[in-house]
Amino acid sequence: MSPPSRRLQTKPVITCLKTFLISYSLVFWFTGVILLGVGVWGKVILETYFSLAPKEGTNAPYVLIGTGAIIVIFGLFGCFATCRGSPWMLKLYAMFLTLVFLAELVAGVSGFIFRHEIKDTLGTAFTKAVKSYNSTDSSSTAVDFIQRKLHCCGVKNYTDWEETAYFKESGFPLSCCNTDIATCTPESLKDRDKAGKEVYQTGCFALVTSMMESNLGIIAGISFGIAFFQLIGVFLACCLSRYITNNQYEMV
Repeated sequence: MSPPSRRLQTKPVITCLKTFLISYSLVFWFTGVILLGVGVWGKVILETYFSLAPKEGTNAPYVLIGTGAIIVIFGLFGCFATCRGSPWMLKLYAMFLTLVFLAELVAGVSGFIFRHEIKDTLGTAFTKAVKSYNSTDSSSTAVDFIQRKLHCCGVKNYTDWEETAYFKESGFPLSCCNTDIATCTPESLKDRDKAGKEVYQTGCFALVTSMMESNLGIIAGISFGIAFFQLIGVFLACCLSRYITNNQYEMV
């Protein structure tokens, strides 16, 4: 047992560390809520674009949602462990924070390294969706949404549609119509020369990748910020656990 004088000197330090760690855990819990919200936002905003990509490339929002939910749970656990002053709980909390930090760091670095492959995959998927366009299936719906949303037509430009089976039967899709031109009708879209002046001239691929990169950049930035923020919690949890263990401090 430590001398009473030493325990009296240590008690304010532990109380201070507890205050900081509880405050941190509450903030950490809130970052989990933010990450959860970002995952839901990414799922809603980017759902149409993800629908064009292979299924294995559509899991990012679910990963964020799952990570955010786990952080919310362990943020509350951190508050409980701090109030109890249990060294093993604090060590478990620090271990969890370290694992989440490493997981988010690896995920962020992997996303940065393979961003060009993601871009190529998305380009291939969009090109395939345009070639197999029939105006009814899910990929065709995604193509229509993108063309209307981004004011574009085709992959590189509107002439890409001339090589499709849909164009030979029905002309350009209605989603290619420039909304500023009132004369754009289903009938005029079948006339190659006339439609060339009434549809969007810009291709969609460059716009889609630019939009995806900007939104994924926001998600990555938030994820990296939260990841490095967890190192503070690891430091505080380890310090508090060490003080409690070394000085045989007991909560009253």
